[in-house]
Amino acid sequence: MTNHAIINGNTVDNISMGPVPGSVECPDYVGRGWTLENGEWIAPPAPEPEPVTATDVDEERDRRINAGMVWDNVTYQTRPQDRENIAGASILALAAISNGAQPGDLRWHGEDTDFVWIAEDNTTHTFDAPTFFAFSQAMARHKSAHIFAARAIKDMTEIPADYATNEAYWP
Repeated sequence: MTNHAIINGNTVDNISMGPVPGSVECPDYVGRGWTLENGEWIAPPAPEPEPVTATDVDEERDRRINAGMVWDNVTYQTRPQDRENIAGASILALAAISNGAQPGDLRWHGEDTDFVWIAEDNTTHTFDAPTFFAFSQAMARHKSAHIFAARAIKDMTEIPADYATNEAYWP
């Protein structure tokens, strides 16, 4: 069965799966808003894109913050719960450093096992206290850099349409 366009003026108002009174046979790709001029089907103009808003930029900022961070060539998760866990462990690392934990000491956390952190790919990686504290500081800088990048984008006279895909705007 072939599609038929129901036309109002020159513009397709509706499509039927078969002939109806006053309809014209049309290709499958024709839809509402198309026009028929001199026997040729013409697509409607593409709608104007909606202007980018500050909320759009905030959503991209949050996506990037939560998308993970590379530390020592390993990607670690940085979703809100991950950042909370990293912040908590960083307090333990700082306390251990204050109590004399040395570089290379992997049992600074008070357990009988080496301190490990799980990467995004589920591999585990050992950290001494100073290294973990530095890791937590890098995570905080990761978040802060994205917040300030988003602020700079939102402060532009007009937010660029490619704000989400152009890496030049982001750290």
